[in-house]
Amino acid sequence: MADILIKGADTLVTMDDARREITGGDIRISGGVIAEVGQNLPANGAEVVHAKGCVVTPGLVNTHHHLYQTLTRAVPGGQDALLFGWLQVLYPVWAGFGPEEMRISAMIGLSELALSGCTLSSDHLYLFPNGSRLDDTIEAAHEVGLRFHPTRGAMSIGESDGGLPPDSLVEDEAAILEDCIRVVDRFHDASDGAMVRVGIAPCSPFSVSRDLMRDAALLARDKGVMLHTHLAENDEDIAYSLEKFGCRPGQYAED
Repeated sequence: MADILIKGADTLVTMDDARREITGGDIRISGGVIAEVGQNLPANGAEVVHAKGCVVTPGLVNTHHHLYQTLTRAVPGGQDALLFGWLQVLYPVWAGFGPEEMRISAMIGLSELALSGCTLSSDHLYLFPNGSRLDDTIEAAHEVGLRFHPTRGAMSIGESDGGLPPDSLVEDEAAILEDCIRVVDRFHDASDGAMVRVGIAPCSPFSVSRDLMRDAALLARDKGVMLHTHLAENDEDIAYSLEKFGCRPGQYAED
């Protein structure tokens, strides 16, 4: 990988401990890692990217996203709905997605993030209709070139069992855990500067069982990966926890 010198930024925002802002700042990148910042750095054979007229900042990090939803923005029936109503409008639409829709939706969302200055994004994918897999969004991130921390989400409690999602979008819990193991073993890279790391992410208290929440947490700990979920998204979510579990979402998570 060739060295790159970003040279002559009007302002270089370092975000270091001293919060320095360097006028006419340069950044040397070596082996894909920032090696040096300062002024008037020599090129030493590096590819030079002139940044005059620019403010250069560290890349933004997006810690929560649902990339599969990029294709379903502004659906009229869900525009003014609260969380549960919005989901119930869109679940049937998402149920028609397949691997190609998942990949394209992720590519659009990740490209928009990259164009907005984001260099690392997470993703919480918790439904897998028509043969979709987490692999589809990982492929999209590879094509875009963004560092990616996808999480293998899940829903296991459908409407017939008191959950919110339709039964057609929930999965068997044993199959969920098996696929979590598969994607972590195949894609997770714990090394410094890794382009892909994988987490485990049961969707929410209103769409998975307590057993799956606990098993997912144990699996994440065993694999040394991050655990991710939704809690207390709005008043509806809190009311659901109080009615179904007799406690608030934070206490549910503690238990």
